[in-house]
Order: sequence, then C-alpha cells, then structure tokens
Amino acid sequence: MSDHPAPHTVLPHRDPFLFLTEVTAIESGTWAEGYWQLSGEEDFFAGHFPGRPTLPGVLQCEAIAQLGAYVVLMDPNYAGKLPLFGGLDKARFRRQVLPGDRVDLRIDVKRMSARAGKAEGVASVNGETACSGELMFVIVDA
Repeated sequence: MSDHPAPHTVLPHRDPFLFLTEVTAIESGTWAEGYWQLSGEEDFFAGHFPGRPTLPGVLQCEAIAQLGAYVVLMDPNYAGKLPLFGGLDKARFRRQVLPGDRVDLRIDVKRMSARAGKAEGVASVNGETACSGELMFVIVDA
C-alpha cells in the first residue's frame, strides 16, 4: 500500500466508474503515477468483445484522466473544485489490455490555471505503452 490517500477519498468517482486502484507516487499539481488493477470480472469485458475481451481505449483514457483529477485535487489551491474532461488530443492505442492486466498510469501536468489545464498521460502494461494522449480539463466548483 502507498502512503497516498485512496482514490475514492479524493475523487468523486465510484464503482463501477472508478478506474484508479492506487496512486503510487505524486508531486501535487505536477505529476503522478498509479495503476488500475483489472480483475477480469468487469462488466464491459462481456461485450467488448465476446470471445476476445479487450479493455476499451476510451476507458484507458478515462483512467489517465482520473489520475489527472487526483493530481489537481491534491493541490490545496483546488480545494472544493472539480476537474472535468475538456478534450483529448493525439490519442494513440498501441497494444491490447486484457482481463487481469495491471494498467500502470502516468500523468504530467503541462499547464494549469484557475479554470483549466492540460496534461500528457500514458497507460502501460508490463512496461509497454498501451495508450497515450494529451488531455484538456476545465475546473468548476464542486
């Protein structure tokens, strides 16, 4: 276990839409690393795709965004705020993510203001990049 607060105590997300198991390293407002441990029992695997279960790419992007939200919300300057997904650029999907995989996540904040920000994120499995992209977010009152 890490010394960082559990994601459900920082983020507003809850099962079945909490895609961040643990934060393993963080520099508040700057970058973070964490992971999403897939059990293989998640409901989306039944339909995506029958006989060949694969983690949808959009959920990989959401997991990266949730780690980004964690970084923002751990910064005292954003207490009482809520970062919302504002856009995604340069998304690339490079390998399948399968039931039972551990999806390692990294987010690097590139720009922050009182109302918005931009970050780059990567999801990987066993050291191989699965997904990467640039995320934009807006910050609203919670």
